[in-house]
Amino acid sequence: MTETTRPEIAKSIQTGSFCTNYHDLGTGYPVVFLHGSGPGVSAWANWNKLFPLLKDKYRIIAPDLAGFGYTERPENAVYDMANWVKQVETLFDALELDDAHLVGNSFGGALAMSIAIRNPKRVNKLVLMGSMGVSFLITYGLDRVWGYEPSLSNMEELLEIFTYDHSFANEALIKSRYESSIQPGFQESFSSMFPAPRQRRVESMAADENHIRDISNETLIVHGREDRVIPVENSLRLLDLIHNSELHIFGKCGHWTQIEKTSEFANLICEFFSRPAKS
Repeated sequence: MTETTRPEIAKSIQTGSFCTNYHDLGTGYPVVFLHGSGPGVSAWANWNKLFPLLKDKYRIIAPDLAGFGYTERPENAVYDMANWVKQVETLFDALELDDAHLVGNSFGGALAMSIAIRNPKRVNKLVLMGSMGVSFLITYGLDRVWGYEPSLSNMEELLEIFTYDHSFANEALIKSRYESSIQPGFQESFSSMFPAPRQRRVESMAADENHIRDISNETLIVHGREDRVIPVENSLRLLDLIHNSELHIFGKCGHWTQIEKTSEFANLICEFFSRPAKS
């Protein structure tokens, strides 16, 4: 497969000083999907199973965040929450989006919350799935994810950490994610984001809890009960902090709710988005 035929590579748009690779499909009210921070991740890898289930109901926008996937990597780029927030806000401007629903997975959940805190009028409803964004003691699973060194065996271990049902961590997915992780520039940017001791990066992605309490957006919090990467206690804490929130926990599910429970997750968010806004 040549680079030009990779399904991960979609549209490109200028976002500040660099171009962002993003998927834009379907029609209707926009929903912006923000991926997690695993090695070899891209918007496509994280969300593509949802695309056919949602594209007839919503306009789906899924960018590769800076430092990940096929978004341009400028020399001496700084990868931090402030710059990821700026990238998404600039993407909104470039696409002329006044507002949108946000769906964030793991690191993408922390980013979605940061956007809602900084610019709540641009966010309609908020979905946080296996989300970071609060302080917690780094898990063995997350430390392994962020400390990844490219090899097929290491990728196999990570995919088994991500999933409750290891049949999802099949040979084809292991090979695909490994090959993505060794694309030019991918491992260099990835390893630069998460140097040891990695607890510091957990804290850098945690928002001030007083600011989280100020989030007024209707929020759906989703977690896999058997998540070994982000503890389910994170979502219980977010439920306590965000006044206008509800929590759905999937049993027999790891960190990849959108992969292990694809149709159930799609139905859950469609029902949540379709509800009339609370007064």
